[in-house]
Order: sequence, then structure tokens, then C-alpha cells
Amino acid sequence: MSAPSMTQNPVRTKMDTRTIVSLAMLTGIAYIVMLVSKLMPSVMFLDFDFKDVVICIGGFTFGPSAAAIISILVAFIEMITISTTGPIGFIMNALATCAFCCTASFIYKKMHTKKGAVLGLACGVVCLVVVMLLWNYLITPLYMTGFSRADVAALLPTLFLPFNLAKGGMNMAATLLLYPPVVGALRRSGVVPQSQNSQGKKFSAGFALFALALLATFVLFALVLAGVI
Repeated sequence: MSAPSMTQNPVRTKMDTRTIVSLAMLTGIAYIVMLVSKLMPSVMFLDFDFKDVVICIGGFTFGPSAAAIISILVAFIEMITISTTGPIGFIMNALATCAFCCTASFIYKKMHTKKGAVLGLACGVVCLVVVMLLWNYLITPLYMTGFSRADVAALLPTLFLPFNLAKGGMNMAATLLLYPPVVGALRRSGVVPQSQNSQGKKFSAGFALFALALLATFVLFALVLAGVI
């Protein structure tokens, strides 16, 4: 009875190690993308951020728990390196990313098709908007001096809602565009395991055009919010 376990443990350990290394790599990439995203125009004190694309790719590949781990790690590293909002900023950052990425990854895990990816990401955008409206109303007055809760409530429909919609929409479109080729390359290189179900995974020109059109729409929306155009 002991022989089979002796042969299975090394394989399991190898897979676990490979997963940990992959998550660490995705965490580093997400942090770099976050830093580059700081170059984008902001809307008042709110910054657009594309790190959720990397985290969604990790969640789609390894599951929603992986998305949660990467989200918390990146938010923590950001807090101790460049953030000026401390623990409150960490909580808001982690909540926003988990709301979007974990929701999308959970639905995609249940519906492992292109339709599932689109539905999961769309639900992730809705969850992001709802969660951040609630938490901005509760938390923002605690660290923004000069803003009462009534002031924040007035900003919910005019600032927080359109900002999070634009941010979520851009991350949704970019994830749809980048996930198939990126994960295909990672699987060919052996960084992530091969998928057991390849049905509906082929990257089509029509799907790419849909993602590009969606991305262009939300980028324009973001530029309008930022006052660039």
C-alpha cells in the first residue's frame, strides 16, 4: 500500500512547485504592469490600472483562489513600496481586484468556453462597480480630508461609478484579447499545464476584433473621464 504513495508524491510536489513559481511570476508581472499603468492619465485621485489583466489570466489558468492570492500579494507589495494610502489603500486595492478577477475566474471555471470568459468578465465588471460604490461610500471619508460622507455620496454616480466601469471594461477587453495567445504560449513552453478541454479555445479573428472594439470603446471612455479628449 505504501509503494503507490511513494511514486505519486514527487509528481504532486513537482506540480505544486510549478504552480507556486507560476503564481510568483504572475505576481511580479502584475506589479510591473501596475507601475507602468501609473503613466496613464488619472481621474482626480483615481488611477487606471491594467494589472487585473495579468491577475485574470492567472485566475483563468489556476482558478479563483490563485486570483485572490495574486491580488492580495500585489496590493501588499504596492502598499509597502509606492502607495501613500497605507492599509486603507491596500484594502481598497485588494477588494477591487478580487471583486473583478475572482468573480470572472469563478464563472470561467464553471463555464470553460469563450462565452464563459465573456460572461465571467462582464459579471466581474458589475461586481467591481457595485463593491467599490459601497466601499468608497464607507471608507473614502476616513482618509480623504475635507470630504464628508455626503460629499462622497454625491460623487458615487458622477465619479466612482463611471471610473470603475471604464476601468473594468478596459481590463475585460484586454483580458479577452490577451488570454488566448498568452496562455497558449505558456502551455507550449511548459510553464502552465495543458488544458484537458480544448473545445472553444481557438483564437479567432472575429473574437479578436470584438475584444479590440470593446477595448477601444472603454479607452475612449476613460480618456473622456480623465479630460484628455
